[in-house]
Amino acid sequence: MNKENFSIVGKDVQRIDAADKAFGRVKYTGDVSIPGILHANLHTSEYAHATIKSIDTAEAWNVTGVQAVLTGEDLPLLVGPLLADRPILARKKVRYYGEPVAMVVADTYQHAKQAANLIQVIYEELPVVNSPSEAVLPHSPLIHEDLGTYKVQVEGVHAIPNTNIANLTKIRKGNMDTGWSESDVTIETSVSFSPSDHAALETRVARVEILPDERIMIYSSTQGPFYIKKLFTQFFNIDAGKISVHTPMLGGAFGGKGTVQLEFLAYVASRAVGGKMVKVQNTREEDLITSPVHIGLEATVKLGASSDGKLKAATYEFLFDSGAYSDMGAGMSKAGAVDCTGPYRIDNVTCESHCVYTNHPYATSFRGFGHNELTFLMERAMDLLAAKLKIDPLELRLRNAIKPGDTTPTQTHLNASNVGDVSSCLKKLRHLIKWDEGQRFTTEDGKIRAKGMTSFWKTSSTPPNATAGVIITFNRDGSVNLNCAAVELGQGTKTVLAQILAERLKMDMKKIHVTMEVNTQYDPHQWKTVASSTTYLAGRAVITAAEDVIKQLKNTASIALKCTPADLEVANGTIFLKDSPEYGIKIKDVAIAYKYPNGNSVGGLVIGEGSHVVRHLTPLDPETGFGKPGPQWSVGAQAVEIEFDPTDCTYKLIKAATVLDAGKVINPNLAIGQMRGGMYLGLSWASRESFTFDDDGKVLNPKLRSYDILRSSEVPEYLVDFVETPLVDGPYGARGIGEYGVIGMAGALANSLSLACDTNINQLPLIPETIWRKRGGSK
Repeated sequence: MNKENFSIVGKDVQRIDAADKAFGRVKYTGDVSIPGILHANLHTSEYAHATIKSIDTAEAWNVTGVQAVLTGEDLPLLVGPLLADRPILARKKVRYYGEPVAMVVADTYQHAKQAANLIQVIYEELPVVNSPSEAVLPHSPLIHEDLGTYKVQVEGVHAIPNTNIANLTKIRKGNMDTGWSESDVTIETSVSFSPSDHAALETRVARVEILPDERIMIYSSTQGPFYIKKLFTQFFNIDAGKISVHTPMLGGAFGGKGTVQLEFLAYVASRAVGGKMVKVQNTREEDLITSPVHIGLEATVKLGASSDGKLKAATYEFLFDSGAYSDMGAGMSKAGAVDCTGPYRIDNVTCESHCVYTNHPYATSFRGFGHNELTFLMERAMDLLAAKLKIDPLELRLRNAIKPGDTTPTQTHLNASNVGDVSSCLKKLRHLIKWDEGQRFTTEDGKIRAKGMTSFWKTSSTPPNATAGVIITFNRDGSVNLNCAAVELGQGTKTVLAQILAERLKMDMKKIHVTMEVNTQYDPHQWKTVASSTTYLAGRAVITAAEDVIKQLKNTASIALKCTPADLEVANGTIFLKDSPEYGIKIKDVAIAYKYPNGNSVGGLVIGEGSHVVRHLTPLDPETGFGKPGPQWSVGAQAVEIEFDPTDCTYKLIKAATVLDAGKVINPNLAIGQMRGGMYLGLSWASRESFTFDDDGKVLNPKLRSYDILRSSEVPEYLVDFVETPLVDGPYGARGIGEYGVIGMAGALANSLSLACDTNINQLPLIPETIWRKRGGSK
C-alpha cells in the first residue's frame, strides 16, 4: 500500500454509529409508531400471467376500520425508473405471481389485512413465460402488448416493440473476422441462474402524509431519497419543493432499496384518505416476491485465443431475466454489456445484451449491478480456455490483464488512474491463497481440496450528471457539523466521510459531528447511495466544502492577526502563522464571527459548501456501444478453496480471498468488513440462493424457511488484501469499493467445484443436487 503521511485517512477509526447500533438505539423507518397512523395492505395475484376479469371489493368495505380500497382502475398511470412500463396496481392483467392487484387502507394493520384477504378477483389464465430463452422465441406470448408506446425515462433504453425485449445493448469493437483468424483455439460455454432475492434484514417500508398546504412528507427505507423526489415529480407532476423525503439509517439494502415501489403505494393510499399518514410495510414474503428481486440470466460466450494464450476475439449473448417489468433490469443489462470482457484486453468484441420480460417477479439493482453476472460467465470461460491451452488459470489471466493504454469494450481509453492494476491484484492473490502450493489434491479421507479463482472489474453505472453536495457548519466549541444526503445502510459511509473531513481540516475525529439521517428538505442533493460511488462523489464534495471553510477561516483570521490569508495554516482547531505557529487564533473564536476586545466583530458565520458532479461521461452509440459509460474502473481478484466429498456431492467452504485495487483505503477495518460482507453475499447467492418456479410461474419458496441463505456456521475463513493505485480525482486517491467483494465469488466457487469434480458446472445455485446431476447422477 501507499505510505502517505496521513493522520486520519488510512487509519482504523471506529464507526461513528457503532455504539448506537450495538445498544439498539437506532430507529429505522419501520420502528416509528405514530398515534392515528393508518395502515395499507395489499391483495396480490395468485397467478403469474392472467387477465383480470373482475374485482369485487364489497366484502372488504364491510370490515371495521376500512377507509379506502384501491384497484388498478383507480390509478391509470405507468411508472418505472428507465422505462415507464409498470402500473402501481395491476391493470387489466397480472404479469407475475405476487403482483399487487388491490390495496386496502384501514385504521389497523390487522383490519387492512383482513379486508385485503376478502377481495375477490376473477382471472382468466394466460400462457406463462418462465425463462428468458422462452421469452425470445418467435411466437412466445407477449407480456407487454403495448411495449412500443411506453415512455423512455432515461436515454439509452432501446425496447423492441412486439417482442419481450425491454432493452437491447450492442457492443461492436474491432473486426471479428480478424479476431477469429488470429485465434488458434476457441471455446464456447453457457451459464444460467434464476432470479433470487436481496434478503436484507430490514424489509421495505414507507410512510406518506399529505399536509393541508399540499406538501408531501415521505418517510422511506431507501437508498435514494432525492431519487424518490425526482420520480414523484415526473409521474405525479408535483413541484419538487413540495416533496420532502426522510430516511434514517437502513437495515441493509444491497441495491434492493434503490428503486421506488412502496412509496408510490403509500402516496396514493394517503391521497385516497384525505392526506392522512399511511404506512405500507412488507412482510418478509412480500419483500421476497412482491417487491423487486435480483435479476436472473441465461448467457453464452465464445472466446478465441492464440496458442500462447492471448485473447483475440469474444462474442457474447446475454438474456437478462428482468421479470414482469424492466425497472433497473434495463440498466443492469447495459452494465453487463459495457464491461462484458472482464478486466482483459480483447481487441475484437461483439456483444448483444437483452433485458427480457418474463412472468417472474421483476428485477432491480443488486450489489454488483450486472457485474456478478457477466463475471460468472467470463470467468467460467477463462478456466475452460486455460484447460484447453494447458496454461495455469492464474497465469492466463496475467497474460491478458488489461493495462493502461488499452481500451474497454465501449472503446474508452484507459490510463494508470482510471483502471488500476489488475496484475498486482492477481500476484497478491497468488500469495494470499497459496495458489502455487497446488490447486487440487485428495485428502487422506478421500475428499478433494480444490481452489478456483477469478479476476473482475466494474465501472459505476452513474448518470452523466450524478451529483453529491455537502454543507459544513461550526458549533461554538469549534467542532464541525457535516451534513450530506449519503444514506448509511451499513457500509460505514458517514464514518469515511468524517475521516476525509478530519484529514483536510487536520482536526480530531471527535470534533466531527455527522447527521446520520437524511432529509431532502435541508440536505444538499445527492443522486443515490449506490454504485460504489458515494465515497468518490460525496468525498470529493467534502474536500471542496472543507477548502471553502478553510478559505473563510483564513480570511477572517488574517484580519485579526494582521497578515494575509496566504500566511496562515489551519490545524488542530487553530488558525496560525505558518512561519510562527505560536501566533494564532482558535477556530471557535472565528467560525461564528471574530469579536475584538472592544466589542466590534468581523467576519460572520462560516458555512462551507461543496459539490461534485461526474464529468465527461457519454451515452452509448445504439449500434456500436461506443462511449464512456463510467468515470473509472475498480479491479481485483478473488479465490475460493473448498473441500468436496465425491460420495454425496456435498462440499465445505474453506477459504475465500479478495484482493482489490482500492486506490486509497480510507479506513482499513471498514474496507475489510466490506470485502468480507461482500464475499458472504456472493457465496450465499452462488451456493444456494434462488427462487424455484413451478410450470405456472409460481414461486415455491417465498419464505426464509424455504428460501435458503448461507448460515454463520458455514462461512469460510476470509482473506483480504489491497493494492493502492490512486485514482487521480478520487478523495485522497480512493476508488469505490462497496460492491467488489461480491463480484467474483460465484465464478471462483464454480471454478473450484468444477476442478474438484472434474465436471463443468455452469448453473447456479451450486447445490449438491446440481453437481450430482452434472456428474451423471440422474442417469
